[in-house]
Amino acid sequence: MITAKELKKSFDRVQALDGVSFSVERGELFGFLGPNGAGKTTTINILTGLARQDSGSIRIGGVDCTNNPKAAQHLIGVVPDESNLYPELTGFENLCFSGALYGMKKHGRQTRALGLLDAFRLTDAADRKFAGYSRGMKRKLTIAAGIIHRPPILFLDEPTTGIDVASARQIRQLIGDLHRAGTTIFLTTHYIEEAERLCNRIAFIVSGQIVRIDTVAELLQPIHERHVMMFSVSRFSIDLIGVLASTFPALGFDTLAENNQIRVESDVPIQVGPLVRFFEERGIEVTEARRIQPSLEDVFVRITGIEADAMRREKEKAGGSV
Repeated sequence: MITAKELKKSFDRVQALDGVSFSVERGELFGFLGPNGAGKTTTINILTGLARQDSGSIRIGGVDCTNNPKAAQHLIGVVPDESNLYPELTGFENLCFSGALYGMKKHGRQTRALGLLDAFRLTDAADRKFAGYSRGMKRKLTIAAGIIHRPPILFLDEPTTGIDVASARQIRQLIGDLHRAGTTIFLTTHYIEEAERLCNRIAFIVSGQIVRIDTVAELLQPIHERHVMMFSVSRFSIDLIGVLASTFPALGFDTLAENNQIRVESDVPIQVGPLVRFFEERGIEVTEARRIQPSLEDVFVRITGIEADAMRREKEKAGGSV
């Protein structure tokens, strides 16, 4: 349904995309994951006709869009990272206007708008101006506007960024419902847990280049063979990790020093007793020791070298496109 080959795009001296290639199958929920400035929004803008690539080819729904980016507009719905709806119009009016832009007849777009307002739990706000909506409500209405014409392909750019937890949960549920109904979805996000929960396959993009594409199951398989524990200790010193590494050479150690936590990894089951005695002999109390299930976040950090927490903070600080 979506094919991109060797996409390149630069802005002045910045190489935003450097040979990006991938394909998305019919009915697939494909995740595009990366830090701020990686090239996610540049890619989605090129695929949806909002920007032109310097080189490379694009096919959307079997239509060659390389030289005519608008050729497949009737097949796609687009939900940008910032709302493109009109603040002076009501929710109902915005949806009807969006339907008109796609050539829907008056009765059809009004009926569809009312159905979407109900499905997105926005019926009570149907006659309120969009400017008065909360951020979560704005995101939901923007998604509704993107699917009013029932497109077979949907592009979602950071759909849950900057909204409350309840709204984000509802939007993820709506995305899942659309996927199960057969919609092909291209999703950009910087929330790794969101990608893990929703997507069939994921592409990691860093500095304009895709560094890995695979199914979630295949990405997780190597680390599921690893054993991981997290120790919370009463105090932490800078040389503690080095001493641990020399005492237990078969184990891998990492730390969250600000939280006095030490992460332990191994290819074989981790024996808790010797580690607890190690700490006790040095007057360090173990306040918690727990086994943890490795996640897609661990895969992302290993492949890209970028910490997920740092990526989230960077996005929240930037407050803009990726």
